[in-house]
Amino acid sequence: MIKNLTFGLLFCILIGCTSSEQESKKVDLKIDYEKITLDNGLDVIFHVDKSDPVVAVELMVHVGSAREIEGRTGFAHLFEHLLFLESENLGKGGLDKMSARIGGSGANGSTSRDRTNYLQTVPSDALEKMIWAEADKLGWFINTVTDPVLAKEKQVVKNEKRQSVDNRPYGHRQYVIGKNLYPKDHPYNWQVIGSLEDLQNATLQDVKNFFKKWYVPNNATLVLSGDLDVTQAKEWVHKYFDEIPKGETIAPIQKRPGIVKETKHIVYEDNFARLPELTLTWPTVEQYHEDAYALDILAEYLSNGKKAPLNKVLVDDLKLTSGTTMFNFNSEIAGQTQLIVRAFSNTKLDEVQKGIYTAFVDFEKNGIPQKDLDRIKAGLETDFYNSLSSVLGKGSRLASYNTYTGNPGYVTKELNETLAVTTTDVMTAYNKYIKDKNYIATSFVPKTQQELALSNSVEANVIEEKIVTGAEESFDSSIAATYEKTPSSFDRSVEPPYGKAPESKTPNVWKDELKNGLKVFGIQSDEVPLVQFNFVIEGGQLLENMDKLGVANLTASLLEKGTKNKDVSQLEDELAQLGASVSIFATKNNIRVFGNTLKRNYKQTLALVQEMLLEPRWDEAEFELLKKGAITNLRSQEASPTSIASNQYNVLIYGKDNIRSKNILGDIKSVESITIDDLKAYYNNFFSPSITTMHVVGDIDKENIMASLQELDKKWMAKEVTIPSFKTPEAPEKSTVYFYDIPNAKQSQLRFGAPALAFNDADYYPATVMNYILGGGGFASQLTQQLREGKGYTYGVRSGFSGGKDKGAFTIGSGVRSNVTLEASQLVKQILENYAKNYSEKDLATTKGFLIKSNARAFETTGAKLRMLENISTYNLANNYMKDREKIVSEMTILRIQELANQYVDPNKMIWLVVGDAETQLKRMKELGFGEPVLLNKLQEKVKQ
Repeated sequence: MIKNLTFGLLFCILIGCTSSEQESKKVDLKIDYEKITLDNGLDVIFHVDKSDPVVAVELMVHVGSAREIEGRTGFAHLFEHLLFLESENLGKGGLDKMSARIGGSGANGSTSRDRTNYLQTVPSDALEKMIWAEADKLGWFINTVTDPVLAKEKQVVKNEKRQSVDNRPYGHRQYVIGKNLYPKDHPYNWQVIGSLEDLQNATLQDVKNFFKKWYVPNNATLVLSGDLDVTQAKEWVHKYFDEIPKGETIAPIQKRPGIVKETKHIVYEDNFARLPELTLTWPTVEQYHEDAYALDILAEYLSNGKKAPLNKVLVDDLKLTSGTTMFNFNSEIAGQTQLIVRAFSNTKLDEVQKGIYTAFVDFEKNGIPQKDLDRIKAGLETDFYNSLSSVLGKGSRLASYNTYTGNPGYVTKELNETLAVTTTDVMTAYNKYIKDKNYIATSFVPKTQQELALSNSVEANVIEEKIVTGAEESFDSSIAATYEKTPSSFDRSVEPPYGKAPESKTPNVWKDELKNGLKVFGIQSDEVPLVQFNFVIEGGQLLENMDKLGVANLTASLLEKGTKNKDVSQLEDELAQLGASVSIFATKNNIRVFGNTLKRNYKQTLALVQEMLLEPRWDEAEFELLKKGAITNLRSQEASPTSIASNQYNVLIYGKDNIRSKNILGDIKSVESITIDDLKAYYNNFFSPSITTMHVVGDIDKENIMASLQELDKKWMAKEVTIPSFKTPEAPEKSTVYFYDIPNAKQSQLRFGAPALAFNDADYYPATVMNYILGGGGFASQLTQQLREGKGYTYGVRSGFSGGKDKGAFTIGSGVRSNVTLEASQLVKQILENYAKNYSEKDLATTKGFLIKSNARAFETTGAKLRMLENISTYNLANNYMKDREKIVSEMTILRIQELANQYVDPNKMIWLVVGDAETQLKRMKELGFGEPVLLNKLQEKVKQ
């Protein structure tokens, strides 16, 4: 997909460069593009990439939360939601509805402090449709926003805040930091999502004024990237955008750093936290500032990897935490550097702070070695190519650089600024912004454990929402807006036709097998000079003993911690010098080794992977750290409503005696009992090439791959391994409601479903087709349209089948605001009861249109190709199995949909799990009609707020 990129790769940051050579080298790298500016000020950028029959379309508007005013926060993010709903010529459902018909990736967007973007990838024949639709957002949208629509979308945004902030451990961290790092009138003082009160107070006129000021062509960038004809695309752009009037001139926003006149210690007792967390935040510089690049490298060096000064002190020496996180957060007008340490249970954060100071003293004494600077820079090339692995990734880069600098090709300058950073620059940045400078220190501690906070901390002022049943305003979002249509020189209500149908080609798959039984599946792809691969070793948690849960996870993790001849620091260093990354992790069904490397470094990377697989170090100290880390994660999950819902649901689906119901991390008791000998026994008994498959995608042919594996073939001896089978229970004969109490929960997590199908069952893919309109099709689905778009109960809801080699579950999952827990559940029940009988020809046409047309983008990215290979190898599918699926879709009938729905999504034969506030919601759930709810835990003590 990068055949239209021109690369001059002069990265001398790899092995063998001297310091002076490195600092003199520059990258001659660019993304080919053409930019035009319309008379109304709209910047339009075109990038041609013919490798896949898809086009990415991105509209970026230079407005984020920084353009808001105090008391009217959250507007930029609210608009991100509103613009998907409707426009004058697309009608109700807007871009979301069209996306389903044309096989798009799903209209998406995001809002930051400084910009809002709208993006998706579509088959190339839908380009004119997308240009028409994007123009409708800017010129023919605002009249469709009514008071009921605004009221409903306010509820959706509030639910997003509850889900991502209020109902999550440490969710208020950034709010507390922003309020204290920036003055009250600074636009970074408030969070992008805004306050619930401000959102509620927003009037329709406020919204219209905001749109008319900021959503104008001269404040926006449109990027078209992919399989397109630039001449034709220009004609369409002029046709649909030219007559949108230019807005008022928008002055550039002024740079304005945060101010910390004295160091502040702030504490917050977090209702959902189980571990104390310390965050230190320093005000720094805005993006593209000359010091920003050295600050990036400083944060990376201090916190990432075994040798990182912070990890050496806090993890290895003091054993206060399992890891540290430090990052440089640069935005358009200001920046901040943050250091986050989540400590072990009952750790006093004063001790953590002392450890941080000790690490800083070590850094001041030794600085950053040139080798480590080179190592950090070496990852840039790989990271850059990874970001360009899709037309959407390239389009987003072009849009961002144009928005903030006016130059879409600024990537060259930015990379060279980073490559020019010296060891002296890094130390200068530290001395200028971190050493002895004032900062904001936030201590987030579990409820009733304020004694763990930093000394002399003052309490944070966080306004907690009160959940009151019936408190939300009522609305009817189905009421159509009445307005005089915005004039146009032609009839915009006529949707443009499709272009030439794209040719969807299945990648060529090759297969082979080593003498030791290891199977190899590959796809050669020269779109980027990268190779991605994985080894999938069957078994995973299925091979554990019930009294040693967590062994597979710890075994996989320990394999990353050094080899027989390399300690973890040496291993990390060698991988980093190659610009490569390797990760090993366990799942329910397997252990996976994933590698990502530059083509020219594939053999060296594979050699290191072989060493990790065949010559583990079995480091006792690293093992103990991993155990502590697993226990830390388990304690964190105890406070996460989402994690609790997943864990409890698995037990209800599979039964407590079925290992498929267990957490991949194990449980605290079992992890504490595991010894390193348990890991060695698991490794010696179950690691075998006979149950392993390698999947590889990249700019390398079969001959070179097979040649690279010859040593592994000789050294890795096969053994017989039997994977145990665990029968999945049948769906229950009648439905039962289960409730797990989390006091003060701002949302209820819902998990409704039943055991269903295995991947290779004849009904599995047809049932997935059936589910598209129910809950698998995003905004095309009934669950989303009714729970989110109709009622505003939730930020998101989905349903789907999760079968693997064994039967999995059909599951509906959502987080809804607490005071509509019953109402949301009743609505889901109603949708399920009516789904089969109400399924229409229009529903079937939408399903067929999406599932067939979306195949144009099915294999665009390297990751998608890897998943294709895994499906083929795991389930013994044909190389062109997507064509078989197309046949199933094209032959699907309403009668068949009804049969599948009646069999697999019967609301009267399901598990209905609610994780939420029992005091206000438990008794109400009896009204769902499935008897008295079953309480899964003891009623918890209500926490004062």
